[in-house]
Amino acid sequence: MIDTVLEAFPKYFPEINAALGGGVLIFARVLGFIRFAPVLNRKEIPGMVKLCFALILTIILMMTVKPGPVPHGASLALGLILNVAGGMMIGFIANCIVQAISAAGDMINMQMGLSSAMVLDPTAGAQVSILGNFFGILAVLLFIHVGGVYWLINALHRSFEIFPMYAHAIPMDRLINQKYLITLTSNVLYVGLQIASPVLLATLGQDLILGIISKTAPQVNVFQLSFLFKPVLGAAILLWIMPIIVNVINDYFISFAKIF
Repeated sequence: MIDTVLEAFPKYFPEINAALGGGVLIFARVLGFIRFAPVLNRKEIPGMVKLCFALILTIILMMTVKPGPVPHGASLALGLILNVAGGMMIGFIANCIVQAISAAGDMINMQMGLSSAMVLDPTAGAQVSILGNFFGILAVLLFIHVGGVYWLINALHRSFEIFPMYAHAIPMDRLINQKYLITLTSNVLYVGLQIASPVLLATLGQDLILGIISKTAPQVNVFQLSFLFKPVLGAAILLWIMPIIVNVINDYFISFAKIF
């Protein structure tokens, strides 16, 4: 009896069948996207909130994407795997933009002599530096401020034009622009050095001065003085240039307004 009803359901209710089939695949892509996308991947956000947001976003995308009828012989398992993988790729590309700011914090933290001070980052599930965590949270806040969440959703919506939900393979040549991905990943070092350069240069100058003092006055314990001066000087420089850093981060995010 149940088998007969299931076989007859697509014939009598084709629109509902298409909506259910497309909705499952869209929901799978949204879940994969949320797993890696910045802001949305934060562990501070409860899992139930993420699921509800994914469900609401799926309903909205179904109204705009308008999934057609399920192709004959389409594999549901293959479609789920491909859509989850496609969503993860898009989320990873977007996450590379924010990771460049966290890298700057790690560089400053190491140069200030705070490498031993580590905190647990629930998002990464690992120990991270204090300033790396601070710059990561700052990057998320500024990303939201400049409209990054809108860019993320727009990128996810555009992915359905390049990679249809019923596709049998992921079009890697169209989904991932090699030049664009190289630019994003290289920015982790390039932009990180740009943001961290004032503190790096200031602490380097301090090391040169302490080195000269150690040669002219060997009785002075320069090694112990460096542990005292480096964090203080680094924090002072960081507070002084923080408005400039915020503007640089905003400009960097705006330059990648079209994430995908």
